[in-house]
Amino acid sequence: MTTAASRTRIKPLEPPYTPDVDEYLHKLMPPGMEPLTLFRILAVNFDLATRMRPLSAGILAHGKLAPRERELMILRTTALNGAEYEWGVHASIFNELTPEEIRDTALSSPGWTGTDALVIRLCDELHETSHVSDDLWAELKQHWSDAQLLEMVTIAGWYRTISYIINALQIELEPWAERLP
Repeated sequence: MTTAASRTRIKPLEPPYTPDVDEYLHKLMPPGMEPLTLFRILAVNFDLATRMRPLSAGILAHGKLAPRERELMILRTTALNGAEYEWGVHASIFNELTPEEIRDTALSSPGWTGTDALVIRLCDELHETSHVSDDLWAELKQHWSDAQLLEMVTIAGWYRTISYIINALQIELEPWAERLP
């Protein structure tokens, strides 16, 4: 959803930040990159933001999935939820997929094959039903361990939560981020 800055429902914090907020924001970002609007809005409730950080960091930096699988899960989940902000940030920063594959995560493209197709099916089933069919689960078990499958479902749920925040607060898109096709 493309929205004007004036429509963002909770104003992001602006510098100068308190020392705690400054440290939190800069831990989340690569050196030299300004803190994302999403993080500056979450920091409005600093206690909540700091409780959310370990799961986010764990998913992005310490997961059991290959980065390609993780990003496919995130891109498809955020696209299904219409969270253009988060989809665009991940499409722009992480390079695990080709530009065509990134685009296809937002479309009902039947072109996915192999394990990529299973990841897309998992995202779709979770989004549509909040369940995973026995047939799909059996196929997933052929390729991923229980720990990895638990992580996949957690990623879908976490990024659905992030999508809710983005959409409910009408967070302005980052000017440099990709846009949903």
